[in-house]
Amino acid sequence: MNVNIEASWHTKLNSEFGADYFKSLVEFVKQEYSSYPGSIFPKGNQIFRAFDECPFDKVKVVILGQDPYPTRGHAHGLSFSVDASVRPLPKSLQNIYTELQDDVGVTRNNGDLSDWAKQGVLLINSVLTVREGQPGSHANKGWEKFTDAVIQQLALHRENIVYVLWGSYAQRKGEHINTLKNKVIKTVHPSPLSAYRGFFGSKPFSQINEYLTANGVEPIKW
Repeated sequence: MNVNIEASWHTKLNSEFGADYFKSLVEFVKQEYSSYPGSIFPKGNQIFRAFDECPFDKVKVVILGQDPYPTRGHAHGLSFSVDASVRPLPKSLQNIYTELQDDVGVTRNNGDLSDWAKQGVLLINSVLTVREGQPGSHANKGWEKFTDAVIQQLALHRENIVYVLWGSYAQRKGEHINTLKNKVIKTVHPSPLSAYRGFFGSKPFSQINEYLTANGVEPIKW
């Protein structure tokens, strides 16, 4: 099956694209875009944007989300990120920025994290599409199996990656990561419901850069 995704990822994930589950997933997603025009997020050409912005061999950090923002104008293919014009920022991203400021003293002026992606931060959701106003509406259709394969390929062929698993959902997905060859950062999710129970004060950004630097990898300019 011809999937428009960055070449190095296409090579690593090629067997997934021919699998029956993925064919069924593609049919479901196509039907959703057709049945709900303008109400499936992100736009079709941004579904695989996280991979396009961050080739396989460039991955330094994986920040794993659950599914795209279901609010119109928010999701653009990178987990937790929104276009620079979006105001106000989603609550989870506001909390991430609060911790970023407290941890490493960086203040960002908009919600677009594409500069992180270009430096090697793979910003992926477990589920890559969603219907407007319905979180989880595209769950259990095959995306989870596909993104499991993404993690598996990284685990097989790469090491010294920092995996950032915020919340129990992400932590379940990352349970097979080899912690001897990579660093795993686990806290509660940065959502308003849980951020005060251990996300604030967890200092993930300094931890990431300390690990990368210690392993001879260029740190991220947050």
